[in-house]
Formats: sequence, structure tokens, C-alpha cells
Amino acid sequence: MKKKESDTLKAMLEEEKRRIQRHLDDISDTSVADLETASGDSVDIAALEINQNSLLKIGKRELNHLKKIDAALAKFEDDTYGECENCGEQIAVARLMARPVAQLCIDCKTAQENEERRYTDRSAEEEGDGFPDEGDDL
Repeated sequence: MKKKESDTLKAMLEEEKRRIQRHLDDISDTSVADLETASGDSVDIAALEINQNSLLKIGKRELNHLKKIDAALAKFEDDTYGECENCGEQIAVARLMARPVAQLCIDCKTAQENEERRYTDRSAEEEGDGFPDEGDDL
């Protein structure tokens, strides 16, 4: 990977980290303000609780993404950014530009997704719906 590409990717990760941190701060401030001013009937309180749960889910998702960003930034320090964690090959720059936190090259990620799909397809077949399928023997 060229230095310019590396610098661009690092800047993208740092900017995304700042954006997420600002958003998490905003969510936290909004959540506290909403709770402090909570009043009204049971419908209003239920709506507030639903909103709080939604904010919590968004926050958890963003915290998880923030951890991935931090892990990617740490790889710049030990000069391993852009290496596939599975096979050790370089991840294509185009993939990193699209997803700077990518940990796997496209081949390893495809293989991982195929394995996950195969497992979930098998689980769905085992669970079944209790009704015979068209091809099942009766």
C-alpha cells in the first residue's frame, strides 16, 4: 500500500471515530435531558422508553464500530494495517476504502460468509416448521 493511500485511510478512520464519539455524546445528552423532563401520561412515558431503547441499540452498535476503528488504528502503529487476519495477504485498497475497518481480504470474507450461511441454512433445516416439505417422504 502506498503512503498516500495509508494516510488517507488513517484519516478516514480518525474522522469516523470523531464522528461516532460526537454522536454518542449527543445521544447521551439527549437521553439525560429526556429523562429529566419526563412527564405526561402512560403513552408519553412508553414512547420515551421506546426512544431510550432505540438510542441504547444505536449506541451499542456505534460502540462496537468504535472498537473496530480503534483496532484498525492500532494496526497502523505496528505496521500491520491492511493485512488479512486470516491468510496474511494484503487486503485490496479498494476494499479498505469502502470499509476501512476490514479485517479480512475479500476471499477470506467470502469463505467466512459462505460457512456462516451454510451453518444457518443447516440450522433452519433442522428446526423445520413441523410440516413436511414438498420433497419429504410421508
